[in-house]
Amino acid sequence: MNRGVAMYGSQPNKYFNNSAQRDKLITENATLVKIIAHQLAIHLPPHIEINDLVSSGTIGLIEAVDKFDPSRGVKFKTYATIRIRGAIMDELRNMDWMSRSMREKSNQLAKAYDAVEKRMGRPAESEEVAEFLGISEEHLFKLLREVSSFSVLNIEDLGLKEGEGLNILDCIKDPNGKDPVTIHRLNELKEIIKEAVDTLPEKEKLVISLYYYDELTMKEIGKVLDITESRVCQLHSQSIHRLKGRLRKYLEK
Repeated sequence: MNRGVAMYGSQPNKYFNNSAQRDKLITENATLVKIIAHQLAIHLPPHIEINDLVSSGTIGLIEAVDKFDPSRGVKFKTYATIRIRGAIMDELRNMDWMSRSMREKSNQLAKAYDAVEKRMGRPAESEEVAEFLGISEEHLFKLLREVSSFSVLNIEDLGLKEGEGLNILDCIKDPNGKDPVTIHRLNELKEIIKEAVDTLPEKEKLVISLYYYDELTMKEIGKVLDITESRVCQLHSQSIHRLKGRLRKYLEK
C-alpha cells in the first residue's frame, strides 16, 4: 500500500467494509488526479509545479473517498473529479497564482452572458456577447479557451461559505444537516440550476449531460458530437459562464 495514502485519515468511510477497500479506491483513482492536474497545468505559468497540483489533488481524492455517499445517486468518479478540481483550485487561490487575472476574465464573461441574455430574453449568441464586450468573436473564443479548465461552479459562486471544501455537488445532493435558512436556500438553488440547465442551447446541454452524468472525457464527447475537443471545451466553458451569469441574478435578490 502507498504510504502517502495511509497518511490521511484513519477512519474508513462507513460504506466500506474495511480500510483496505478505502485504500484500493484511492489507488485505483490516482491516475484521475494526474489527468486533472495536467489538464489544469496547460493554462498555468511554467513556475507552477505539476507535483504540487498532484499533491493537492490527491488530498481532494482522499477527502472524496472518505466523504462519498453512494445513496446520493452520484457516481464516484463524478464526485471525485469535482473534489479533486476543487482541492487544486483552492491551492492555486492560496498561491494567488496569476494575480486574480483568470478570475477577472471569468467574472467578465459571466457578466457579459448575463447582461446579453437579460436584454435578449434568450440564450446569448457568441457574436452578441463578443459585440457586448467590444471584441471579435475569435477573441471571445480565445477567452473561453483560456478559462475552460477553470470553468466550474464553486461554493463562492453561490454566495455561501464553508471551510471544509464544500462544493456545488454537495449543496445540491445533500442539504440535510444545514441550518433551516441554508436548507431553504440550497433547495431554491437546486431549482434555479435545474431551470438554468434546461434553458441552455441544445448542444451545450448535451455537453453538460455527457460530461457530468455519462462521465465522458472532452475527447470522447467530441467524437460523439463530431466536433473537435477544443470546441467541446469551448462549449463547456460557455455553458458554465451562462450558469454563473444566471446565478448572479439569484445572489442579487
